[in-house]
Amino acid sequence: MSFPRYPKYKDSGVEWLGAVPEHWGIDRFKRSTTVCRNGIWGNEAQGDANDIQCVRVADFDRGRMTVNDDVPTIRNVTEIERKDRTLSRGNLLLEKSGGGELQPVGFVVLFDHPEPSVCSNFVAKVELATNMSPSYWRYCHAAAYAVRLNVRSIKQTSGIQNLDQSQYLDERAPFPPFPEQTAIATFLDAETSKIDSLIAEQRRLIELLKEKRQAVISHAVTKGLNPDAPMKASGIEWLGDVPEHWSVAAVRFRYTVQLGKMLDTEKITGKHLQPYLRVFDVQWGAINVEELPQMDFDPSVRDRFRLAPGDLLINEGGSYPGRSAIWNGELEECYFQKALHRLRPCDATTDTTRFFFYTMAWATARGVFTAGGNESTIEHLPAEKFRKYRFAFPPISEQFAIADFLDNELGNFETLTTEATSAIDLLQERRTALISAAVTGKIDVREFANVGAA
Repeated sequence: MSFPRYPKYKDSGVEWLGAVPEHWGIDRFKRSTTVCRNGIWGNEAQGDANDIQCVRVADFDRGRMTVNDDVPTIRNVTEIERKDRTLSRGNLLLEKSGGGELQPVGFVVLFDHPEPSVCSNFVAKVELATNMSPSYWRYCHAAAYAVRLNVRSIKQTSGIQNLDQSQYLDERAPFPPFPEQTAIATFLDAETSKIDSLIAEQRRLIELLKEKRQAVISHAVTKGLNPDAPMKASGIEWLGDVPEHWSVAAVRFRYTVQLGKMLDTEKITGKHLQPYLRVFDVQWGAINVEELPQMDFDPSVRDRFRLAPGDLLINEGGSYPGRSAIWNGELEECYFQKALHRLRPCDATTDTTRFFFYTMAWATARGVFTAGGNESTIEHLPAEKFRKYRFAFPPISEQFAIADFLDNELGNFETLTTEATSAIDLLQERRTALISAAVTGKIDVREFANVGAA
């Protein structure tokens, strides 16, 4: 879609703005405000009249540039402490502390809630001056944030980013006449809403693909590929019926399970240094081999801890016990640390880790390795316990057929997911570009809101 341009432009003298409509003003952000005051954290909720909602940075909806619909934090703030800090509809909220390398501090959202609220001490309340459109100014701040205008006002202390609000509000910004501010806000509210709907559709598609992916894995590793195969009870509640000709056995009867070597920095001599994998290096279906750490692996223990192509590595601890990947010989020589299990078939003529990798993907998603079967995740998956878990094992020919089928099917899901993710990226880029173009006057949207041309 193309939009008209203003008839005349002038040089704004501001790098991030470029040329702006001739009749627009250029001034400091602070000229759009009357008050910029830090929030307050207060005390724990007491269940009395001083309890009030407190908006935190975590409550910022960065997509819609507003506060989330639900503000769950209640704090106890006295009437005196609330003075000049109570939020009103139309206030802007400026992120003062927090952020990170990929998401620097300084984001601005619009407060549009009816409930009495304050903001936390990591946020500043911004009241706008007369004839300043709150919605326009949130978009203007978003355009400034997109070009990282806020970054030069950031002070880094103790790993936390702090925004110098005076310095930031001293940056220059475009000041259209109030009717045009309203027109720009109305236009962007409508257009960004359309884009947001398209993004939401793509995100729903990605979630559906995830669900379908898991359903395909689940059916393949528990029911097989033959829909007419006779079934039998597995005797395991979470496994259900399995094909009659499949075996149901404990892991220890099909695979050797070896826990990695414990790291002991005091014993690292440098005489037998070799690279090793950590929990971090084993993600789902992928293994990192870049910049691996090293430790001593004496020749007497190398056979025990050395990886061979086809080994299945499973996280024993960390944030995701059960997360698995197959070692394909990415390095000529590599080992593994404690907190990783290495699985090898007891008999390579009866089992392949390619099949069991998918069994692990199904089992972890199913909650097999969680406390109570479906509650909070356990912190560890110790070898002695893991060896006792029972799973269904088809004949080796079916294991290979199932692995081939899943490789192909999941590849198709991955392609569709990548396409949907790319579509989201393009839509978000379009959204950012549209906001920037509208608030800096690169497009004329006055006709959209029936505002007369200057």
